[in-house]
Amino acid sequence: MPVDIDLTAAKDSEIDNLFNRLLPGRIYVKDRGDACFRLFQAIVNIGSHFVCRVRDNSVYEVIEDRPLSPQAKESGIVSDQIVWLGCAGKRDELKQPLRMIRIACTPHRKRGGHGGPAQGKSLFIVTDLMNIPAEVVGLIYRQRWAVEIFFRFFKHVLGCQHLLSHRPNGIEIQVYMAIIACMLIALWTGRKATLRTVEMIRFYFTGWADADELESHIDKLKTWMTNTTAQFLLKRIIACSR
Repeated sequence: MPVDIDLTAAKDSEIDNLFNRLLPGRIYVKDRGDACFRLFQAIVNIGSHFVCRVRDNSVYEVIEDRPLSPQAKESGIVSDQIVWLGCAGKRDELKQPLRMIRIACTPHRKRGGHGGPAQGKSLFIVTDLMNIPAEVVGLIYRQRWAVEIFFRFFKHVLGCQHLLSHRPNGIEIQVYMAIIACMLIALWTGRKATLRTVEMIRFYFTGWADADELESHIDKLKTWMTNTTAQFLLKRIIACSR
């Protein structure tokens, strides 16, 4: 689950907003759409690190080829290099060389030839982390995909693919209520919310299902519930809704 949420206007630049939210002691994991030399330098200057994918046709100059460990090769690491990223005219924005790690990837069956991994080539990852294994850098970037999975879950399972309001306050209420509901369901059932569970809760509150039907559905989902607090919460939710 996310630990921080920031809602911004659709017309605003996410990169510009991030400049104002940078904190020291973090690792910022970004996709290639956020590959910005000024952002890289700002992250380094504030005392944090970054791992970011760059485009396959990025311009760079190799300074050093680093040897690959057996673990890195098993993880699909093709190369580990120290590079100057960008053309000479960009060196004033990025003041130090970076580490570029190339990772072999599998073609995406549904995306044809559009966009990086779908072409079955390689991912190019740049970072200022110089002293950790290349396969760990690849694993850090891989964790970014959890954000995409959460967005899919947020829209298609929690039912937030359509906004009920386009005002900032209305959007915040919808986002926070969906996340609170997700956490309550996890506490209630001991597992991640499913589309069917969310539907059953909606049916209950709209009168299409009664309390017995809802409890029966939840009982089928629960692994083994010894948490008396969660059981009490379930009874209170049903009692308060009557």
